Amino acid sequence: MGDKPIEGRTTAAREGEVVVFLIGMRINKLTAVRSWLPVARAMGPMLAELSRDPDSGLLGHRILLGSPRVVYLVQYWDSAEKLRAYASAPDKRHRPAWTAFNRRLREGKGKVGFWHETYVVPAGSYETIYVNMPEFGLGRATGVVPVGRRGDRMADRLRVS
Repeated sequence: MGDKPIEGRTTAAREGEVVVFLIGMRINKLTAVRSWLPVARAMGPMLAELSRDPDSGLLGHRILLGSPRVVYLVQYWDSAEKLRAYASAPDKRHRPAWTAFNRRLREGKGKVGFWHETYVVPAGSYETIYVNMPEFGLGRATGVVPVGRRGDRMADRLRVS
């Protein structure tokens, strides 16, 4: 995986179910650094922990800026069960970070906002195409194959069971 464009048309190699997890924060008060900086810093160690464990279920991720006040993370997971297992595991970094975040929320009086969305996408219910792009999105998380392997048209690649 790199940032060098792959000439031509490719599609994500993933064929089975995929879980798309979006998580982010909004800085509601820029000067309240003690409220939002710990929230921002908590994700890096969790991603490092997940990336070291090939059985965690995390396929890949990308950090994005929604605006100067909004940062979010797109994550691709192997299954909802693995996402839930990580979120609830008492011996992983998420639980203490979540506890600390909830404490800050109560004390912070709205200085930082938080959100997440989870989408379970069955096999055959998603389609991707990348043209003259480096591996990106789901394709970066799972690898890419030439479009012709899945069909040249979106309708060929999008097969809802």
